[in-house]
Amino acid sequence: MSEMITKNHALVAQFGDTLDRLLDGIENLVANSRPTLGGERFLTDREVSARLKMSRRTLQDYRNNGMIAYYQLGGKILYKESDIEKMLAANYREAFRRVGT
Repeated sequence: MSEMITKNHALVAQFGDTLDRLLDGIENLVANSRPTLGGERFLTDREVSARLKMSRRTLQDYRNNGMIAYYQLGGKILYKESDIEKMLAANYREAFRRVGT
């Protein structure tokens, strides 16, 4: 006959301990991870287009019109994450319509 496993069973306690150690390891990894290349994170055009929810063609138009900074290494386009954040901040528009008046 098979043994019933309850929350007080040794296997459940061992599993919980393993999950706790795994979570501690993940939290440590996240806390201590550093972006590469001088502390700057670089994104591909696919990553930027996914994050901004726009097409890669639109990003190309932004590059061609000088609206977005980028690096081109051969056929590869890279964007500094901080440049994307700056561009978004510079193009932010406050709502101007008053609500409830």
